[in-house]
Amino acid sequence: MSVDYPTKRAFDATVAAFGLIASAPLLGVLAVAVRLASPGPAWHRSARVGRNGTLFTLLKFRTMRIGAQVSGPAITASGDARITKLGALLRRSKLDELPQLINVIRGDMSVVGPRPEDSRYVDRYDDEQRHILSWRPGVTSPASVTYRDEERVLARAADLEAAYQQLSAEKLRIDLAYFPTSTLRSDLAVIARTVLAIVRR
Repeated sequence: MSVDYPTKRAFDATVAAFGLIASAPLLGVLAVAVRLASPGPAWHRSARVGRNGTLFTLLKFRTMRIGAQVSGPAITASGDARITKLGALLRRSKLDELPQLINVIRGDMSVVGPRPEDSRYVDRYDDEQRHILSWRPGVTSPASVTYRDEERVLARAADLEAAYQQLSAEKLRIDLAYFPTSTLRSDLAVIARTVLAIVRR
């Protein structure tokens, strides 16, 4: 059952369509740049858990070398040798996530929603945390803005897996406090905070 405000889907489709049109030249340039930076496709596809536990294919620009994800930990942090130089830049600027506007058009995601997670971590959610699956996952969220330097935080951790679990729990707490009462106005504020954070970087 949907728990979004009534105009959310229309808002998502409008913003995503405008974003794709406005960024089309940049998307083309980045796609070529990714392929020139290292052999392989421009886009990376991965399975993520969506609303009500349904799996969908998340789209991103590829930031790692082909085969790198099967040769190391699933979690990445700043300084990971598997990430290309261009990939590191895309991650810092969040431009690697631009293709997710296509996920929004498809209805897999919202512009503002809890960030989609891998099923191996969703399987560990407790009953309260699983409420996050009531919302369509998003390109950005309050927790994403708060922890926009997540990879740098993880880079300082002695135990990467434990640090990620702790960070994920805190992000879930933030988003679970936000989404039950989210409105169009509050979502616009989250988008503004996201853009400001990216520009500042």
